[in-house]
Amino acid sequence: MIIGIDATNLRQGGGITHLVEMLRAAEPGDHGIERVIVWGGNRILSAIEDRPWLLKVRPVELDEGFVKRTWWQWRKLSKAAREAGCTLVFIPGGSYSGTFRPVVTMSRNLLPFEWKEFSRFGWSWLTIKNVILRWTQSKTFRKTDGLIFLTRYAEQCVMNVVGDINGITAIIPHGLNARFQIAPRAQRDISEYGSSQPYRLIYVSIIDEYKHQWNVVQAVSVLRQAGYPLMLDLIGPAYPPALVRLKEALDSLDPDGEWASYLGAIPYKELHQKYAQADLGIFASTCENMPNILLETMAAGLPIACSNFGPMPEVLGSAGVYFDPEDPNEIARAIRTLLDSPSSRAEKADEAFKSAAKYSWAECSNSTFAFLAQVCRARGNVTI
Repeated sequence: MIIGIDATNLRQGGGITHLVEMLRAAEPGDHGIERVIVWGGNRILSAIEDRPWLLKVRPVELDEGFVKRTWWQWRKLSKAAREAGCTLVFIPGGSYSGTFRPVVTMSRNLLPFEWKEFSRFGWSWLTIKNVILRWTQSKTFRKTDGLIFLTRYAEQCVMNVVGDINGITAIIPHGLNARFQIAPRAQRDISEYGSSQPYRLIYVSIIDEYKHQWNVVQAVSVLRQAGYPLMLDLIGPAYPPALVRLKEALDSLDPDGEWASYLGAIPYKELHQKYAQADLGIFASTCENMPNILLETMAAGLPIACSNFGPMPEVLGSAGVYFDPEDPNEIARAIRTLLDSPSSRAEKADEAFKSAAKYSWAECSNSTFAFLAQVCRARGNVTI
């Protein structure tokens, strides 16, 4: 079998990480796959390590604008796959309009399938984009030969919108880089912390409308007024309108920057160092497909106060204290519950650390190639 992978729409963040890490851990020969071909732009191909069974192909259109990339996928990908003798093409970006079959696609972005969440952007280009993605991905998913979901929650959410599909499905979570694994630390009573050695909270995520960083700032402000010696670090890139909202909260509640810091984006290779410096992790998103950041926080051995939305309870289980991320008082309550009990912090952190160990890129890669081979056997090399 020869597997083609279309990386046309993988431009940044989790999509690149997933493909790079999956291929790094891959042993496709174990599944009867003799060659893997990846079509992509220079950024992603340069990040993928060379392998004897791997061929990286860089069409010039894939380093150009959205229109030319989309045109290449629509008009040229199928021909390229046939000429390369592909048995199957894997489309991890989710949308596909070519004629080659069989194909396996992947549900990576849940935002288009949750009206409430993308309506937070109001009348904007992002709202229009999510409406278009809802239509194009739904159409792709109905016709695909195989469809990969990252969590059970995502499968239910998408299938409620898409309805019946032709292909077979699988749930294959992402993996976790081992450098995020930091053994849980001894938990001390909150009274042992003070202004010279504050208790450090960390929330890593893009500043966005459905991430609710401003509510977290408000919650921490409430706790500080109650006498808790807390510092908050917010880390991640930003959607500009949401960043304005965050800065308004920071200017209002911590105008001198004494206890809350927005550190911006931190290089992925350095991110584990920030977790190592923290005492407690916060995750306040209302829309996730597979919350990789939550996994990282779990692996970092931190007690976690977490959103009760989406797949977060599915991933974190009983290893966290949950809150409604739209309610700052609820966020404060969850954090306070952990602050007031060192024993609970220790128990939750240990449970989360052990749960995170179940997620590995080797398992993700093995399950993915096993599923691709399964679809090949079920559908055969069919082209239209």
